[in-house]
Amino acid sequence: MTEPASCTAFVGDRQLATGAPWDVALAVRRAAGPVLIFDDATGRQIDFDLRGSDEEVVARLRGPDAPARPRGRPKLGVVAREVTLLPRHWDWLAAQPEGASAALRRLIDQARAQGAQADAVRQARTAADRFMMAMLGDRPGWEEASRALYAGDAPRFQALTEPWPPDLRDHARRLAAPAFAAG
Repeated sequence: MTEPASCTAFVGDRQLATGAPWDVALAVRRAAGPVLIFDDATGRQIDFDLRGSDEEVVARLRGPDAPARPRGRPKLGVVAREVTLLPRHWDWLAAQPEGASAALRRLIDQARAQGAQADAVRQARTAADRFMMAMLGDRPGWEEASRALYAGDAPRFQALTEPWPPDLRDHARRLAAPAFAAG
């Protein structure tokens, strides 16, 4: 599992730290009380290996230094896999001037570009909902706020989250913001 680009830690209802994993991990090491850490992109709860010195913790989270760039042609990360298509699909691919692989890559890139906004909305909704379920699932209004989130009803979401503890409310709103910005 790769480390998140950004995460946020909470001690109870209070936000302890947010930012790069190594910065949050160092804040967690110094915290008193139980701490929960969340990946800001997915809303999933995560844990860090906090054994050893601060330098060892940071080194584990930052990963090994990038090796020197080797000489020669760069690796493109091409992965060969089996694709099952109907004969008419193979015929169409064979007729493409750039070849089957290039045509498939082009089609996939077009589909990804067309679905990028919907993917961002879905990811924001999922991350906010996961966080809210973990930290606010026993609070009044949580279920209705989740429904408002999935319905794209930003004013209702704002109103329903207003009574929540400020740090939890603000983080849930931050995670949900991309879902409402698209609509």
